Amino acid sequence: MRLILLDPDQPDQAFPPTQKALKDPNGLLAVGGCLSTTRLLNAYRHGIFPWYSDDEPILWWSPDPRLVLFPEQLNVSQSLRKTLKKQKYTVTIDQAFTQVIRACAQPRQAESGTWITDDIENAYSDLHELGVAHSAEAWLDGVLVGGLYGVAIGQVFFGESMFHTATDASKVAFATLVAKLKSWDYKLIDCQVHSAHLASLGAVEIDRTEFNHLIKQYGEQPVNPLAWQNK
Repeated sequence: MRLILLDPDQPDQAFPPTQKALKDPNGLLAVGGCLSTTRLLNAYRHGIFPWYSDDEPILWWSPDPRLVLFPEQLNVSQSLRKTLKKQKYTVTIDQAFTQVIRACAQPRQAESGTWITDDIENAYSDLHELGVAHSAEAWLDGVLVGGLYGVAIGQVFFGESMFHTATDASKVAFATLVAKLKSWDYKLIDCQVHSAHLASLGAVEIDRTEFNHLIKQYGEQPVNPLAWQNK
């Protein structure tokens, strides 16, 4: 199947239907375009996200199956529960978005590069300025040691990346954010593709058709007015 080439000068250009995504590599749907807020918001509303390396064009993905977490199904292990109870870390919301995305951009062990390029950082910072992209931060003695960021549309939170430099810091930030999302009536957290880390926290795989149905259903719901205000 031939990939659709997106026009960078037409940010409102429609994406192809997600069922046209390749099976190998799983979910690759389109190439090119731009990272404008218009393009990104249109992508997320259709279950599509960008993911590419610095030496590649912009690649757009809609994998099948999709890893998701229903907030009420968060699995807090006994050890994580103990860590939360100790209140070792202080968790905040939207207090250090730039620091979080830059920390997420650092290469992981045994990796030499990152998919969070300067263009990605700038694009999601623009979404943050619009009040659409958000971060959760875990602090230890005033030092940022873990966190995550993502995009919120309607009652859906699309997780993008997380990091930690202290044991369980990202898990504490994630669990705290999930509890807040649940209290704000969020119905779905997109985790994109399978990872053992997220599966251990209760994330499950669903097929793309069901995922697209859920984001259409919940993404068009009004946002709780209390959401993202308690920082």
